[in-house]
Amino acid sequence: MPIHAADFATVLSGSAVGFILALVGGGGSILAVPLLVYGVGVASPHVAIGTSAIAVAVSALANMIAHWSAGNVRWPCAIVFSMAGVAGAFAGASVAKQLDGQNLLLLFGILMIVIGALMLKKRAGGGDPAIRLTATTARRLMPMLVGIGFAVGLLSGFFGIGGGFLIVPGLMLATGMPLIYAIGTSLVAVVAFGASTAISYAVSGLIDWRLAGLFIAGGLLGGLAGIATGRMIGSHDKILRSTFAGIVIVAGGYVCLRGMLTLL
Repeated sequence: MPIHAADFATVLSGSAVGFILALVGGGGSILAVPLLVYGVGVASPHVAIGTSAIAVAVSALANMIAHWSAGNVRWPCAIVFSMAGVAGAFAGASVAKQLDGQNLLLLFGILMIVIGALMLKKRAGGGDPAIRLTATTARRLMPMLVGIGFAVGLLSGFFGIGGGFLIVPGLMLATGMPLIYAIGTSLVAVVAFGASTAISYAVSGLIDWRLAGLFIAGGLLGGLAGIATGRMIGSHDKILRSTFAGIVIVAGGYVCLRGMLTLL
């Protein structure tokens, strides 16, 4: 692939991930690794995971700032969830780097299919908009925030994904907060998880910084488009979510097929 074509593919891939992150608060990062491997042509799955981790973290940061300004981030919940998840992310990344790259891709494809199926399940938009992590509510909220945060961080670090598609329902389950606050709060954890995974891979020299820069540039542009689109469609996003879930399932099947053919 000519270098200019690879650059264009990288920016386009980053735009798609940033768009989805801003629009639905997670899920876009699940496509980052297969886009880098099969769309851009990154030869090493480990480099693709490390590069996607830093790119997703930066894209999520930009989207998080927008949600923060709109009052959609519940910081105490976000901090506790993120701290537990960072520990999980470092543990997951350490294990993943020891696995064969093709085996890792096969597992990644299976995860994509599972996540796509979970995304098809209805997510209620209700909840308690006044929910806060305080001294009074800590006994009830802390165990769930810590436990779910660590588990999601583990998957995030292992597969080099932001984990927002798990964080959003996880936050709603742990706290009972409404969907819009779960989306904004989830982006804090996506930033933390992605940065933790990226640091682990950077120490091992498994990040292509040039591609990461292009991916980030595309992600910032896609994020702006996603925020604008979200304002236009409001809560009428069921068809969009279902379509995206279908894309994730199909892409996961493709990744699994390629992985199995490589191993045969």
